Amino acid sequence: MEKVIRNEEDLLQLLDLLLEEENPINWNAFYSDRERKVPFFVQLPDENLVRYFQSKSFTPQKVLELGCGNGRNAIYFAQKGCRVDAIDASSEAINWAREEADKRQVHVNFMEENLFELSLTPHTYDFIYDSGCFHHIAPHRRMSYIALVKQALKPGGEFALTCFIENGPLGGSTLSDLEVYQKRSLQGGLGFTKEKLLTMFQQEFEPVEVIEMNQMDPTSGMFGVSGLWAARFRLRSA
Repeated sequence: MEKVIRNEEDLLQLLDLLLEEENPINWNAFYSDRERKVPFFVQLPDENLVRYFQSKSFTPQKVLELGCGNGRNAIYFAQKGCRVDAIDASSEAINWAREEADKRQVHVNFMEENLFELSLTPHTYDFIYDSGCFHHIAPHRRMSYIALVKQALKPGGEFALTCFIENGPLGGSTLSDLEVYQKRSLQGGLGFTKEKLLTMFQQEFEPVEVIEMNQMDPTSGMFGVSGLWAARFRLRSA
């Protein structure tokens, strides 16, 4: 049946369909194999996140994590005394995350939700975190993503993410936004330069830092690999 565009959401959904890859990532299948050789299939928090807490000024109370995966960062927030909501579209990821939280006897409100169907109370969160979700978001969904983050944060709240470095060791497609639609693919995840990240976020957010994630040995108790940006922003005053 032909899709008739009547409003903005119809247009977004049509572009979603356009970008369905020949071999799209099945996130339930991805997370169902917990022995898969994936760097972030560990129960260690991101090294940049640990560093934020080590700075005496970082004391978020209410936290939202977007794309929480197996829950490793959400659990760390909870262990630090935060009240945490964490979402992921994969039921397998959420089940895994809940099991890990139970093992550690911490409470996280894990929710199986589509990011763009999420209903949040405005100005609820001190901090929003995204570790590896943003580079899987198509260009036409970025405005909705940024609007969601902006609306959910309290005044002066902060937002941080890790994402692929363009043409880095983990991949990071070099496609331009136009080429994404010409090729009808995100090629496994878009890569970004520091300049691109600043361009996308600096209108609504003040940059705190945009640096490369540090490579970490697992014995450090932290997760860190080369090939990712670790970016942190503060919501600009109205």
